[in-house]
Amino acid sequence: MTDAEPAAEDSAAGRFLCSGTAWDTSGARLTLHTPAGEARALRLDPGTELRFRILNGPDSPGRFCLGFWQVTGDGVQVHTPCPAQAAAGRGYQCGPCFARDEVRGIHNSHRSPTLPEPLRRYLDQPHWLYVATFADGATKVGTAANPRKQLRLIEQGAVRASYVARAANGLTVRVLEDTVTSLAGLPQAVRAGAKTAALTRPLAVTALEAVNAEASESARAALDSTGMDGFSAVEEQWVPPAQFATVLETPCEPYPTDPGAGEHGMIIEAVLGSTALVRVDGESGFFAADLSRLKGRRLETGAYRTRMPALQTALF
Repeated sequence: MTDAEPAAEDSAAGRFLCSGTAWDTSGARLTLHTPAGEARALRLDPGTELRFRILNGPDSPGRFCLGFWQVTGDGVQVHTPCPAQAAAGRGYQCGPCFARDEVRGIHNSHRSPTLPEPLRRYLDQPHWLYVATFADGATKVGTAANPRKQLRLIEQGAVRASYVARAANGLTVRVLEDTVTSLAGLPQAVRAGAKTAALTRPLAVTALEAVNAEASESARAALDSTGMDGFSAVEEQWVPPAQFATVLETPCEPYPTDPGAGEHGMIIEAVLGSTALVRVDGESGFFAADLSRLKGRRLETGAYRTRMPALQTALF
């Protein structure tokens, strides 16, 4: 693993628990923790060599706990890694971390008669409703808290998106989200693996823009029919990072093996959401690798290479 931030190089034996990809204004990174729980980061800049093997023995669970979230007095989420890095029982949490997580009920908060005070503090801020389109035209409706208005869509891996409403709080925006799903037929989730696969067979940019524009108009029409208060309709286009175009416009094949198992050697060309456009040793083409498969996995860095099976370029 090269081109890492200095802090990512001093862990004994190069062993880490990976929390997946994250973004900031400088670009994408892998978020990591040492066995002692110390935070590390590996920037996924162009040219970075990502070489690792997944540490899954016969008695090892597939995924490990990534900790829990709490809410400060001013409504900011703060993450605490799992002290034991225990096996994950629910999603990416062990039982004790699940019990301590103050935002775990966020997606159903608008259906609950009572809310924990920490969650209420987080929800008591403006939220945005967006319509996001992915590389094959799959489109979903989603929400973002005001401070994460841009980063949410970047991390989601959208290629085109529009903001369709600004709500007074997180409860109202989730009612709006359900309304758009019910009346406009837009789902609220697209699988990470499907997003990566779509980047190997993307629609033309003009087609993606048309799909998103039509879905956004349908969403606004659905909202207009509700007669609800507490939000305003908006027409605002989201602007993706420049490197998204590199991934979208570069012909590539699916990465030939599961990044969540075995040994890998990838050279990063660009990143879109949690998908990395990569090269591998001895191959001339590019591959789309789903780095979300690393989330919750223990890995060890070193001079590893991807073992390539026989490949056949897609005929259609």
